[in-house]
Amino acid sequence: MTEQNAYQQAGVDIKAGEEAVELMKDAVADTYNEQVLDGLGGFGAAFALGNRYQNPVLVSGADGVGTKLLLAIAADKHDTIGQDLVAMVANDILAQGAKPAFMLDYLAVDKMRPAVVAEIVTGVAKAAKASGMALIGGESAELPGLYAPKHYDLAAFAVGVAEQDQLLNPKNVAVGDVLIGLPSSGIHSNGYSLVRHVLGIQSDEDFNQLPEDQQATLLTPTALYAKSVWPLVEGGLLQAMAHITGGGLTENLPRAYDATLSAQINWGSWPILPIFNTLQAAGQLSLEDMLLTFNNGLGMVLIVKPANRDAVLAALAAQDQAAYVIGEMVPNAGAGVVYSGDAPW
Repeated sequence: MTEQNAYQQAGVDIKAGEEAVELMKDAVADTYNEQVLDGLGGFGAAFALGNRYQNPVLVSGADGVGTKLLLAIAADKHDTIGQDLVAMVANDILAQGAKPAFMLDYLAVDKMRPAVVAEIVTGVAKAAKASGMALIGGESAELPGLYAPKHYDLAAFAVGVAEQDQLLNPKNVAVGDVLIGLPSSGIHSNGYSLVRHVLGIQSDEDFNQLPEDQQATLLTPTALYAKSVWPLVEGGLLQAMAHITGGGLTENLPRAYDATLSAQINWGSWPILPIFNTLQAAGQLSLEDMLLTFNNGLGMVLIVKPANRDAVLAALAAQDQAAYVIGEMVPNAGAGVVYSGDAPW
């Protein structure tokens, strides 16, 4: 008995792993640019910063997709979950004022299914390219006994680059600065444990019994903002930015300014997607729960000087990026975020 056959008997199929790499390699290579020095298959990946930077700073991030994966598994739909992964790291790096540069992914599966693995990683590669990142490496691991049948986990590590004096700084935000909200595409990749709880999704069958349009809504991938927002950073038009992920506006927006300020948000200044009303009603969720768990229709919030407001809105419109003026910065009002107008719930 060869070592490979023994490994297969233990549940790990090396040949299937090699097939998966072959199926995904073209999509991965399509993300490469002249800064990528090594291709897929080496022990490490090399990325050259070049000489365009005077005082470069590397900004890194790591994240996963979370329990949204359970819905992709239930639907046997794996082509968009990679965008969720990319968005979680690329949008975080962007919020620091850095240009997403490269990323590595990690995919752990119960059993190597080459077509499914290739579908997942191809989705990662497409989203990475759309965010201007090279997918320069990663790891796929077959871990029999650790995951339930057909289950997998997905994580990423990414790096962005910025000139040190270009990084966005909370200290640059002042009273009177304008808040511009960029709409989310849906729930993005946060709050899915609560989503599954309030909608009664405890099994694959539960998910597949939902109306098809609701299934599609729940699987809508996280929006990518790098293409439309990076030119604003590069042009010095932003003071700060917040990626609205787990913790919602309540926890994420205050990370973009110091404790002497509050963000005043005006209810009704942006559209709240129907799915959030559905979730609130299904779970009889409080306003506090909604604000702390979900993005409620805002995926990214930009903070700009009043003098730059029109230029920012025009630049976003030119990129077909919807944007809404949702409020302004005020002196500390007793909370990091305060609201005016009638709350929707």
